[in-house]
Amino acid sequence: MSAVARISERLRVSRRISRRISAITESATLAVDAKAKAMRAAGEDVIGFGAGEPDFPTPEHVVEAAIAACRDPVCHHYTPAAGLPELRAAIAAKTQRDSNLDCSANQVLVTNGGKQAVYNAFQVLLDPGDEVLLPAPYWTTYPEAIALADGVPVALSTGEETTFRVSVEQLEAARTMQTKALLFCSPSNPTGVVYPPDEVAAIGRWAAEHGIWVVTDEIYEHLTFGEQRAALAAVAGDLEAVATMRRAFEQRGSVMHSMLSAIPGVRCLEPQGAFYCFPSFADVLGRSIRGHTPATSLELCELILEEARVAIVPGEAFGAPGYARLSFALGDDDLVEGVSRIAALLA
Repeated sequence: MSAVARISERLRVSRRISRRISAITESATLAVDAKAKAMRAAGEDVIGFGAGEPDFPTPEHVVEAAIAACRDPVCHHYTPAAGLPELRAAIAAKTQRDSNLDCSANQVLVTNGGKQAVYNAFQVLLDPGDEVLLPAPYWTTYPEAIALADGVPVALSTGEETTFRVSVEQLEAARTMQTKALLFCSPSNPTGVVYPPDEVAAIGRWAAEHGIWVVTDEIYEHLTFGEQRAALAAVAGDLEAVATMRRAFEQRGSVMHSMLSAIPGVRCLEPQGAFYCFPSFADVLGRSIRGHTPATSLELCELILEEARVAIVPGEAFGAPGYARLSFALGDDDLVEGVSRIAALLA
């Protein structure tokens, strides 16, 4: 087949799917993770800080419950589209317990993970042209879910000087007649920043005053470090597995922060929650590194993967050029080895 014929065939195939789906940007975190795994499968010694995937096993009682469910013929049939009634009731009780928010089981919708939940929320809320305020840095999936609902993501830049937190004043300045919702995430992915309670309350009052929906992503709600620790002890129920993970993540976050901060030209805020560090490499860009001069964090991350065999996610994926995200949801030895390789490369 000639080159022209191959191009024509690719164009023909590309027209089989909608422009909307064709416009979806590939998840940078999953792309980096996939490349690292492919290099590992080829026998290369690669350490991956890309995907936020904890290295802890699923708690044994959860595994046993899943096994029992698989063996129970009652579970061999379709479930209601919104989820099992008893599961929805349990989630409602958990919401009251953990967030002090009363809701009934019929207000709960069970989804297949966070991405579907965010997607469904915006499909319900948005009409074409509706704007969603999106504090940056943001999880790479958020803009795509908004765009798929024909909404308009309005990124609000934050930086180290504001500890990556958006203010009510900044939100108000961005509000227009088309503003429909605010997407709020604390603890934050990718920065690991936690909003203080008074700032959360102020943002909530602002949204209520102007009739703006707030879509909150609370996936890391129990992974807060330092003074947020008392909140976990007050929660009823068996969260010991979460407590074990939180203690390990707090220690790993401290180690990674110290090691990154010791690298010349790298600045890093100490993570307050989740399991990410989000250092600035702005002062590294433009320097000669083993014959290469990366001009962007995207180029720098590619260089780090090729030269140091360490996978990290460039800040461009989160609306924050000059930064990169490193997950510390991996073993202690790999964490130290991986950051040490980066330090040696950038020395």
